[in-house]
Amino acid sequence: MTRKKGPAVGTGGHGKRRLQGRGPTPRAENRPGHPAERRAAATRASNAARTEADDTVAGRNAVVEALQADVPATSLLVAAGLEFDKRIAEALRLARGRGLPVHERARAELDRVTDGATHQGLVLAVTPYDYLEPDDLVARATEVGDEPLIVALDGVTDPHNLGAIIRSAAAFGGHGVLVPVRRSARMTPGAWKSSAGTAARLPVARATNLRRALDKYADAGLTVAGLVSGAERATDLTELDGVGPLVVVAGAERTGISRLVRESCDVEVSIGVATGAESLNVSVAVGVALYAIAAQRRAAGRL
Repeated sequence: MTRKKGPAVGTGGHGKRRLQGRGPTPRAENRPGHPAERRAAATRASNAARTEADDTVAGRNAVVEALQADVPATSLLVAAGLEFDKRIAEALRLARGRGLPVHERARAELDRVTDGATHQGLVLAVTPYDYLEPDDLVARATEVGDEPLIVALDGVTDPHNLGAIIRSAAAFGGHGVLVPVRRSARMTPGAWKSSAGTAARLPVARATNLRRALDKYADAGLTVAGLVSGAERATDLTELDGVGPLVVVAGAERTGISRLVRESCDVEVSIGVATGAESLNVSVAVGVALYAIAAQRRAAGRL
């Protein structure tokens, strides 16, 4: 049969291979086998592994130090067939002394839970930190009849600084430390170690929006004092009234308090240093400020 020239007659969708209704075309990352789907799956797996790795301490020295610092933990994982040395023996002694279960695991399992970090066959599973809400810090102070003293950190990302600030707050009558959820240090094993154990009794709260939390503190009657460096109109620390309810806000060492958070401060406070001296480390600056506030409260019989 000779096909005639011209347009061919179709089946109108009623032939053997007629199109079937399949709904809208799914996004590329939702199509099985599509490169975008494989990339999305890899990202999800990486994020899951990273989240799990955030709750572990890996490496022989790091594990021993975390156990010595009483970092809250749930178990000790030891690689199968591991050759023992003094650090492993010490880790086992400390873990058993705290009543922690010790589990033997394949190295591949340790690689997975640490997201491929160098673990040397020893991993400590750490208890996730239980953060409070910003309002809880004020409530804890009022429950014991104290004027609230809270430290708020804006953009401080070093866990060791966070731990040191917690230690100072505990030493000078603070009632808690407030950090934002994003772009901020978290309560890692390093922060626990730097706090020298005081993180077990001085709470840390997290705020989704730091400025909003500070504004709410101000509405509740707390004075919001921002620590600044080199500001011409700043109040000297010695002139700050630290007896009443107070929030001390400190920022990152290079950038200081962000503009939006600075706008929420009732007063800006500076610490006088010797001419030509460099600005203080944020944890040192907060410690100096809290000491001065504690001296005022002690003189007023409030501490």
